[in-house]
Amino acid sequence: MSRKKKAEDLEEDEPGLDISSLIDVCFLLLIYFLVTTTIQPREQDLRMTLPAAAPSDTPPVLAPMFIKVDKAGDVFINSGAAEELVESDAASRRLPELTSRLDGYVATAKAGAQEPIVQIWADGEAEQQRIVDVLNCLAGLEISKVTFTDLIDGP
Repeated sequence: MSRKKKAEDLEEDEPGLDISSLIDVCFLLLIYFLVTTTIQPREQDLRMTLPAAAPSDTPPVLAPMFIKVDKAGDVFINSGAAEELVESDAASRRLPELTSRLDGYVATAKAGAQEPIVQIWADGEAEQQRIVDVLNCLAGLEISKVTFTDLIDGP
Protein backbone atom coordinates (compact mmCIF):
# COMPACT_ATOMS: atom_id res chain seq x y z
CA MET A 1 0.00 0.00 0.00
CA SER A 2 2.76 2.37 0.72
CA ARG A 3 4.20 1.82 -2.73
CA LYS A 4 0.97 2.97 -4.32
CA LYS A 5 0.92 6.20 -2.32
CA LYS A 6 4.42 7.11 -3.46
CA ALA A 7 3.50 6.53 -7.08
CA GLU A 8 0.40 8.69 -6.76
CA ASP A 9 2.41 11.49 -5.13
CA LEU A 10 4.89 11.50 -8.01
CA GLU A 11 2.16 11.74 -10.61
CA GLU A 12 0.53 14.68 -8.87
CA ASP A 13 3.74 16.73 -8.94
CA GLU A 14 3.68 19.13 -11.86
CA PRO A 15 7.05 20.00 -13.36
CA GLY A 16 8.06 23.58 -12.46
CA LEU A 17 10.73 26.03 -13.56
CA ASP A 18 12.61 28.03 -10.96
CA ILE A 19 13.40 31.41 -12.57
CA SER A 20 15.00 33.11 -9.58
CA SER A 21 18.49 32.36 -10.89
CA LEU A 22 17.46 33.61 -14.34
CA ILE A 23 16.60 37.01 -12.87
CA ASP A 24 20.01 37.15 -11.21
CA VAL A 25 21.70 36.39 -14.54
CA CYS A 26 19.69 39.15 -16.25
CA PHE A 27 20.77 41.71 -13.67
CA LEU A 28 24.40 40.61 -13.96
CA LEU A 29 24.25 41.01 -17.74
CA LEU A 30 22.68 44.45 -17.36
CA ILE A 31 25.42 45.55 -14.97
CA TYR A 32 28.08 44.12 -17.29
CA PHE A 33 26.81 46.09 -20.28
CA LEU A 34 26.47 49.29 -18.24
CA VAL A 35 30.03 49.02 -16.95
CA THR A 36 31.63 48.10 -20.28
CA THR A 37 29.86 50.77 -22.33
CA THR A 38 32.12 53.64 -23.35
CA ILE A 39 30.67 57.05 -22.74
CA GLN A 40 31.71 59.62 -25.28
CA PRO A 41 32.08 63.19 -24.06
CA ARG A 42 29.33 65.47 -25.20
CA GLU A 43 29.76 69.03 -26.31
CA GLN A 44 27.90 70.22 -23.23
CA ASP A 45 30.71 68.75 -21.12
CA LEU A 46 33.22 71.34 -22.29
CA ARG A 47 34.97 72.82 -19.30
CA MET A 48 34.49 76.54 -19.65
CA THR A 49 34.31 79.22 -17.03
CA LEU A 50 31.27 81.29 -17.83
CA PRO A 51 31.08 84.87 -16.58
CA ALA A 52 29.62 85.83 -13.23
CA ALA A 53 26.43 87.88 -12.93
CA ALA A 54 28.33 90.99 -11.85
CA PRO A 55 31.31 92.20 -13.90
CA SER A 56 34.73 92.43 -12.32
CA ASP A 57 35.93 95.82 -11.04
CA THR A 58 39.42 95.37 -12.47
CA PRO A 59 39.67 95.12 -16.25
CA PRO A 60 41.97 92.45 -17.65
CA VAL A 61 45.45 93.49 -18.76
CA LEU A 62 45.10 91.55 -21.99
CA ALA A 63 42.24 92.65 -24.23
CA PRO A 64 39.74 89.85 -24.87
CA MET A 65 39.51 88.26 -28.31
CA PHE A 66 36.17 89.12 -29.89
CA ILE A 67 34.51 86.51 -32.14
CA LYS A 68 31.37 87.22 -34.14
CA VAL A 69 29.16 84.58 -35.79
CA ASP A 70 26.62 86.03 -38.22
CA LYS A 71 23.41 84.46 -39.51
CA ALA A 72 25.14 83.14 -42.66
CA GLY A 73 27.62 81.20 -40.53
CA ASP A 74 30.58 83.48 -41.25
CA VAL A 75 33.04 83.85 -38.38
CA PHE A 76 34.74 87.20 -37.77
CA ILE A 77 37.35 88.29 -35.26
CA ASN A 78 37.62 91.76 -33.73
CA SER A 79 34.82 94.30 -33.97
CA GLY A 80 34.06 97.62 -35.57
CA ALA A 81 36.53 98.86 -38.18
CA ALA A 82 39.06 96.13 -37.29
CA GLU A 83 36.54 93.35 -38.00
CA GLU A 84 38.07 90.62 -40.15
CA LEU A 85 36.44 87.61 -41.80
CA VAL A 86 38.33 84.41 -40.89
CA GLU A 87 35.90 81.59 -41.78
CA SER A 88 33.32 81.81 -44.56
CA ASP A 89 32.55 78.14 -45.35
CA ALA A 90 29.55 77.46 -43.12
CA ALA A 91 29.42 73.81 -44.24
CA SER A 92 32.88 73.10 -42.83
CA ARG A 93 32.96 72.00 -39.20
CA ARG A 94 36.68 72.68 -38.90
CA LEU A 95 37.83 76.24 -38.39
CA PRO A 96 41.54 76.24 -39.31
CA GLU A 97 41.99 79.99 -39.70
CA LEU A 98 40.20 80.75 -36.44
CA THR A 99 42.29 78.07 -34.70
CA SER A 100 45.46 79.66 -36.08
CA ARG A 101 44.46 83.14 -34.89
CA LEU A 102 43.41 81.86 -31.47
CA ASP A 103 46.66 79.91 -31.16
CA GLY A 104 48.59 83.17 -31.62
CA TYR A 105 46.35 84.89 -29.08
CA VAL A 106 46.89 82.11 -26.55
CA ALA A 107 50.66 82.29 -27.06
CA THR A 108 50.56 86.07 -26.47
CA ALA A 109 48.48 85.62 -23.34
CA LYS A 110 50.77 82.95 -21.93
CA ALA A 111 53.85 85.06 -22.69
CA GLY A 112 52.33 87.82 -20.57
CA ALA A 113 51.36 85.36 -17.80
CA GLN A 114 47.67 86.05 -18.51
CA GLU A 115 44.75 83.79 -19.17
CA PRO A 116 43.10 84.22 -22.60
CA ILE A 117 39.58 85.65 -22.56
CA VAL A 118 37.16 85.32 -25.47
CA GLN A 119 33.93 87.20 -26.10
CA ILE A 120 31.44 85.68 -28.53
CA TRP A 121 28.63 87.54 -30.22
CA ALA A 122 26.23 85.29 -32.13
CA ASP A 123 23.44 86.46 -34.39
CA GLY A 124 20.02 85.25 -33.21
CA GLU A 125 19.44 83.56 -36.56
CA ALA A 126 22.85 81.82 -36.67
CA GLU A 127 22.86 78.04 -36.68
CA GLN A 128 23.65 76.63 -33.27
CA GLN A 129 26.03 74.08 -34.78
CA ARG A 130 28.29 76.88 -36.00
CA ILE A 131 28.47 78.33 -32.48
CA VAL A 132 29.23 74.88 -31.10
CA ASP A 133 32.02 74.57 -33.69
CA VAL A 134 33.53 77.81 -32.35
CA LEU A 135 33.21 76.51 -28.78
CA ASN A 136 34.90 73.25 -29.79
CA CYS A 137 37.72 75.27 -31.33
CA LEU A 138 38.12 77.17 -28.05
CA ALA A 139 38.05 73.96 -26.01
CA GLY A 140 40.68 72.42 -28.29
CA LEU A 141 43.03 75.28 -27.42
CA GLU A 142 42.11 74.99 -23.72
CA ILE A 143 40.53 78.44 -23.56
CA SER A 144 38.15 78.28 -20.63
CA LYS A 145 37.17 81.91 -20.04
CA VAL A 146 34.35 82.56 -22.49
CA THR A 147 31.73 85.29 -22.42
CA PHE A 148 28.69 85.62 -24.65
CA THR A 149 27.91 89.24 -25.30
CA ASP A 150 25.16 91.20 -26.96
CA LEU A 151 27.23 94.37 -27.24
CA ILE A 152 28.92 95.01 -30.53
CA ASP A 153 30.68 98.07 -31.92
CA GLY A 154 29.86 99.30 -35.35
CA PRO A 155 27.05 98.31 -37.73
